[in-house]
Amino acid sequence: MNPAPDLRPRLLLVDDEPTNLQVLRHILQADYRLLFATDGERALQVAREQRPDLVLLDIMMPNLDGYAVCRLLKADAATAAIPVIFITALTDSQDETAGFDAGAVDYITKPVSPPVVRARVRTHLSLVRLDELRETRLQIVLRLGRAAEYKDNETGMHVIRMSHFAQQLALAAGCSPAWAEDLLNAAPMHDVGKIGIPDAVLRKPGPLDADEWATMRRHPEIGAEIIGEHPAGVLQLAREIALAHHEKWDGSGYPQGLAGEAIPLSARIVAIADVFDALTTRRPYKEPWPVHEAMDHITAQAGKHFDPALVPLFVPLLPVLQEVRARWAD
Repeated sequence: MNPAPDLRPRLLLVDDEPTNLQVLRHILQADYRLLFATDGERALQVAREQRPDLVLLDIMMPNLDGYAVCRLLKADAATAAIPVIFITALTDSQDETAGFDAGAVDYITKPVSPPVVRARVRTHLSLVRLDELRETRLQIVLRLGRAAEYKDNETGMHVIRMSHFAQQLALAAGCSPAWAEDLLNAAPMHDVGKIGIPDAVLRKPGPLDADEWATMRRHPEIGAEIIGEHPAGVLQLAREIALAHHEKWDGSGYPQGLAGEAIPLSARIVAIADVFDALTTRRPYKEPWPVHEAMDHITAQAGKHFDPALVPLFVPLLPVLQEVRARWAD
């Protein structure tokens, strides 16, 4: 039987003094796999080849000092995301500032305290893990959005464009940049419920009959069921949008017939972004509308389909919207 793989995080320890490396080895070897380098060039090579989870880096080394090594690590796409903690005898605040300017995430002074070293390493590895989980979650959201596209006649570019339109409108409405970015990442799932709609209905070239239309109108609720209940964050926002993006300001939308501000702001924003891109894009069943006609339609539907406070904010965004359309053209 093959031995179980060692899945402990890997740390790269860099110091031109072997004694200092031995001190760090004794502090960290029980919990981590350790890599060693005694000069800057070797540190860069090991980092590129082994991709450690974190680097503990001395500053005062011959040839390439720690600042130079850190800057080179951050300049290389293959190693830029690896967090660097400086461990050094330099204690001046200017030295510490220089370390952060070079791209380090932390700064530990010598002689080192074992509990401090272990705590700082744990903290920064936890932050890396959180970043990885956040990125994985976003990728799942985007991939589910892509899954819905395979069921529909729309293209992946539509989802990208309308998501950026929504982000820009959210910013124009005074929403925080963080919330607007969450909206950008959640909006691609607005039609995920179409996964549950039969192809015969979803891809029908002609008008839907009453039964088919009733089936189609179920996709917001199906989307909400697919995404599930979440207390906060991107997935909570995605569920909110999936469920309510076909509601209309005057209450004539579906599935719940919500009206006015009872419709979540996220869904009111996405409704405008989604319709604008749908109108200005070629589909198997229609030619694209000229941009000015699409914008006239959006304006005419203020207070009916769309939030009348959002429409006047959307119209001046046209130059930015055109840039988005050009960048992610079909």
